[in-house]
Amino acid sequence: MASSQSYVTFIVDKLSPLGKVTVRKMMGEYCLYLNGKLVGDICDDTLFLKKFDTNAEFLQDCLQSPPYEGAKPMYVPDVDDDMFLLRAVQLTYDGAPERKKK
Repeated sequence: MASSQSYVTFIVDKLSPLGKVTVRKMMGEYCLYLNGKLVGDICDDTLFLKKFDTNAEFLQDCLQSPPYEGAKPMYVPDVDDDMFLLRAVQLTYDGAPERKKK
């Protein structure tokens, strides 16, 4: 089941205080970028954050689940807690590698 545009917009709007939030559609779902770095996925109207050393302690009690079959588990943060969500995404951004130039 593909994510709805309204959910994608909801996530982008919530994360906008952190900087430039963009998405790229991939096979019906979305890759989520913050200031050019890949920080997670949006699949089935659920936000998944990549796992890095920078966010491991903060998100240790979060649900972990693969965003799609065959994927590695990622963190599933509470998107209704704005302060928690912003901190979680900032820590994920801090650990994410720079986007490779083509």
